[in-house]
Amino acid sequence: MRSTEHDPQAAQVINNLMNMKTSAHNQFQGKVTNIKKGSVNDEIELEVAGGKKIVAIVTHQSVDGLGLQVGTKAFALINSSSVIIATDDKGAKFSARNHLKGTISQVKSGAVNSEVIIGFEGGASVAAIITNESCKLLGLATGMPATAIFKASSVIIGTQA
Repeated sequence: MRSTEHDPQAAQVINNLMNMKTSAHNQFQGKVTNIKKGSVNDEIELEVAGGKKIVAIVTHQSVDGLGLQVGTKAFALINSSSVIIATDDKGAKFSARNHLKGTISQVKSGAVNSEVIIGFEGGASVAAIITNESCKLLGLATGMPATAIFKASSVIIGTQA
């Protein structure tokens, strides 16, 4: 790693990364609570606001490169188009690892798609972009209980530089 003491360009790159903004609506800060080493990838469990757990699948190289270990502060990014909404998942089984139960706090319909916000205890929320047809079919409305579902492979994990 280069020293930034005499390298203004490297210092600027680090400053830019520390103040980075992303297009991902779903951004969670938390702490790594478990790492399960796999033969191909590793499974990272991140505890976020309200005690919710988010599971991510990342490469060994990423775990090492990010310096991830239990207790590491990290953030998770999930694209809103990767989130599936369920309104009645009793008895249903999903291959997606992440199931976050909450209450719909907002439904905003556009010409083709709707943005649905599911809020959780502790103030966190997840946004999902779904078709207007799906929104109508599920009868989504503010105040309804709902579950945000997304695959562990859809989660991007990051740490402060």
